[in-house]
Order: sequence, then C-alpha cells, then structure tokens
Amino acid sequence: MLIAIDHGNYAIKTPNFSFVSGLSEHTVKPPLTDEILEYDGRYWTLSGKRLSYMRDKTQDERYFVLSLFAIAKEMQSRGSYAPLEQVDLAVGLPPEHYGVLKDKFAGYFKRNGIIKFVYQDRPYSIIINHVMVFPQAYAAVVPQSSLVVNTLRIFIIDIGGYTTDVLLLRNGKPDLQFCRSLETGIITMNNEIVRKVGTLHDMRIEDEHISAVLSGQETILPEDVKRTITDATKLHAKNILDQLRELQVDLRSNPAVFIGGGSILLHTFLEKSPQVAKASFVDSPNANAVGYEMLARKQLSLQRMK
Repeated sequence: MLIAIDHGNYAIKTPNFSFVSGLSEHTVKPPLTDEILEYDGRYWTLSGKRLSYMRDKTQDERYFVLSLFAIAKEMQSRGSYAPLEQVDLAVGLPPEHYGVLKDKFAGYFKRNGIIKFVYQDRPYSIIINHVMVFPQAYAAVVPQSSLVVNTLRIFIIDIGGYTTDVLLLRNGKPDLQFCRSLETGIITMNNEIVRKVGTLHDMRIEDEHISAVLSGQETILPEDVKRTITDATKLHAKNILDQLRELQVDLRSNPAVFIGGGSILLHTFLEKSPQVAKASFVDSPNANAVGYEMLARKQLSLQRMK
C-alpha cells in the first residue's frame, strides 16, 4: 500500500485528510475521546495546538507518531485491514532543505521490522518497505502539469505553516540550484496578528479566528478586530512579495503558481498586488501529498521494470 504524507509545520496532509500537527502524550489511556493511538507503551491524542517549528523534524518521535495517525486514517478510508500491511511511504521536504536532509528524513521513517500500534482500539501491524522523498512545491504542481509545461520560467511559491518555499521551474523541470525558503509562513503571520489584536483591542484570539475571518466564515468578532486581521494579512502578503523581490524573484516578468494552505488564505491579496503580473493558484491544501503519491507510483513502476 502506498501512502503519501505532507508533514507541514501547521498541518499533516494526506491525499484524503488534513489535521493539525499537534500531539498530546499520555501515560494512561485518556477518557472522553476515541482519537487515541497507542505506540511504544504510550498513548497519543491529536491536539489543536500545533508543535513548535522544527526545521529538522527527525529530532524526536512526534512526527513519526503523527505519521502513524495519517497511515491509520488512510487505511481506514480505503477499507484496508490486514494482519500485516506492507506500506510504501511518499514524503517530502522544502526544496532548500531537500539535498541536506533527504537521506536523514528517509531513514527516520524506514524502521526495521514490524511496527505495531493501536488506533481507535484497533491493532495495526505494518512494515515500511520503501520511503521516497520528493521536493515540496514541485510535487504540488505535478497533478497540474498544464500550468507549467512549455513555460520557459515559472516560480512555484508554497506558502506553508512556517515557511514560504520558492522553486524555479525551467521548461517544467525543477532547478534545485535556485530554491529559497523564507520564514514568512502563516504561523509567523498569525503570531503577529494575535499580538496586534491583543495590543490594540485587549482581546485574545486564536489561529481559528484568523482563518475564519479570512475565509469569510461567520464569527462574533467586532468589525474593528476583523479589520485589524485583514489589514495585517494584507501587509504580510506584501512583505512576502517584497522579500521575494530581494531574492531576485520578480513576479512582474515571470508567472507564478501559488500553492499551500497559506496561499489559499492570502489569495485575494496576492492576486490584486501590482507586484504579481500573472498567477495561478492551486486551491487544495493536500496538493503536495497528491503529488508525492503520483511521483512515487511512477518511481515504483520504474523500479519494477528493471
């Protein structure tokens, strides 16, 4: 079974699921929830409070445990349950970190022997056979190849949880000599908005309030608080474009494809900016995971032909 996982700083995504990259650890089985995973003698539950940013997600077991949640959810959705399941994993890294961390990231997931865990009171046993690592951003446009083929130069801009990752494609092929990562993702924006709302309005808000306002959902927030959120978001979008220009990423002379959950929230501000001449938007936050799956199927097919 092939399972693709996008390990975002804000959310974990598979082709079919998305959940906050947050975990709580328990020494005894917690009550009042069935979203429990038991692994290696400990109990884990998903949390709405995301983990702190880690450039290297292999520092401890938490992203592996989050991956077990993702694997179990995908297996459930496919109606697949066997006493022992053979799993191939497709994962990814930001383009700028890809060359340095690729092997370490693959080794983090490639555990020897049988991995046993219990999810929602159901035991699972899996063997991870292959771990394939692909560049983020590029993977997200693989399902949208019509956006980039036969294009001389196009920038793929992935606005994620903590970082904004930029990759240049030349004639549809990634140029890994030109890839950048800026610490200007949605988490940094939200932290600044929470600070501003607290200072200006003496009110505590959470990430969910910000997403709701930017998505046009109903909230009970006062209009002046909503304006503060909107104005700060517009400024953040401008700051991203300003920093890109400093990196010689000129979107007045080159087309762009914006991807990632952050691009969805900033869509209006980016599209209206005079600094952006021609932009396309991939509206699915699961786009990287879908791309990983497509690239992995091709890679596995080639391996079988050898």
